[in-house]
Amino acid sequence: MDARPVLIMAGGTGGHVFPALAVADELRSRGVPVVWLGTRAGIEARLVPQAGYPIEWMSITGLRGKNTLTLFLAPLRIILACWQALLVLFKRKPCAVLGMGGFASGPGGLMAWLIRTPLIVHEQNAIAGLTNKVLAKLSMVVLQAFPSVFKCGITMGNPVRQSICEIAEPEMRFSSRRDSGQKNLRLLVVGGSLGAARLNEVIPQALGEIDRDKRPEIIHQTGLKNIESARAFYDDAGVEASIEAFIDDMSSAYEWADLVICRAGAMTVFELAAAGIGSVLVPYPHAVDDHQTANARYLEGAGAALIRQQNELTTTWLVGVITDLSENREKLLKMAVAARTLAIPDSAKNIADACLDAGGIV
Repeated sequence: MDARPVLIMAGGTGGHVFPALAVADELRSRGVPVVWLGTRAGIEARLVPQAGYPIEWMSITGLRGKNTLTLFLAPLRIILACWQALLVLFKRKPCAVLGMGGFASGPGGLMAWLIRTPLIVHEQNAIAGLTNKVLAKLSMVVLQAFPSVFKCGITMGNPVRQSICEIAEPEMRFSSRRDSGQKNLRLLVVGGSLGAARLNEVIPQALGEIDRDKRPEIIHQTGLKNIESARAFYDDAGVEASIEAFIDDMSSAYEWADLVICRAGAMTVFELAAAGIGSVLVPYPHAVDDHQTANARYLEGAGAALIRQQNELTTTWLVGVITDLSENREKLLKMAVAARTLAIPDSAKNIADACLDAGGIV
């Protein structure tokens, strides 16, 4: 086995780092060394060393929406980051470089192209980010999670934790619950790692308007900064719920749930597909290029989800949807089955294969 590593570039947010870690794990399981290129300010600074991967540092920040001084200094910072990335490439001598989005990928990808190291990019969202739009023109291979993001892109989905892919088929789950006499809907609310204040407020109010004997069981992930306010909303509404800042075991939470109400981040969308579960998606309204709405349409188009924009999310609408799905489990099952048809369980394996093919490792 060639000892030259695959260099992975992904940083800033969990939406970039978590799928990249799944690919890194797949490569490591095959005996392929992995090195990371990231920043000290991003989530990768904590997660990557915890996962046991060496990380090289560079200095770069995003450019969108910054103040005048930051934009003025941007060219100098980009030059510095490119120089740092070039030094890492000479030091590590990777067989291939994988960029998985976020501003941390830009300088490394550009330098990889410059010295003719095979470059692969993977776009997680249904609308490509600025960095990947540039790198796609320089890459040997362009991979995408959603169809039709790039004309030359190969659709491979987003890597999802194996435990989620192993959740039982929707038909089996629904049959088991029916046989056990479960009557009330099981509702999982996930606001993302930072939570979603609007969901934390509106959902307790809506549940409070449903008769107690018909009210769903609920698990609600609020995010750390919103947990106390969410508890207050549930208390005010007189609704009992299991409220968590974070849910570590998402596979068990998905397996438990009949319906999920959540944002539409790229990872969440593919987790819902892998789990095979119907959802109500409330896209984050400030996402760049409104990419969460585009992500959500992937599930909606298959009949697996309902989309509701945050400014249209009302208690009246939610009560109607929850009541309808509580009383029509066949409709909910159809949504779950439709979601499962979109699952791509071998995503991490296929992305790893693409890296090794590009790097000449078979």
